[in-house]
Amino acid sequence: MRKVHITAGGVSAKAVLKDNATADAIYEALPIEARGNTWGDEIYFGIPVNLEQAPDATDVVEMGALGYWPPGHGFCIFFGRTPASHGNEPRAASPVNVFGKIEGDPTVFKKVGHGEKVRIEAAGD
Repeated sequence: MRKVHITAGGVSAKAVLKDNATADAIYEALPIEARGNTWGDEIYFGIPVNLEQAPDATDVVEMGALGYWPPGHGFCIFFGRTPASHGNEPRAASPVNVFGKIEGDPTVFKKVGHGEKVRIEAAGD
């Protein structure tokens, strides 16, 4: 089971990656560092990975989901409602390839502001 360590502003968390092609491609591109954008309770940023939309891509995701947004080559962290949400569901602007999930409480990312540095790297465990 592959894991990544995500540091965003003053927040740090680990995430478990799925066994899929999107997770493989992103893991191979690590470490990744960027300035995060916020969209409701989502942090997203462009990464140097260019993938197509997966057959199982979806716009409604679980709390704590990690998604890859093909139109913007974006890495997305979902931790609550976005402007596209209906009710309390986390919802992407358009379908994302879900490739992982935050371990523990994903709402810690609410403390991260727009433009803060985000770093993703392989985790040792």
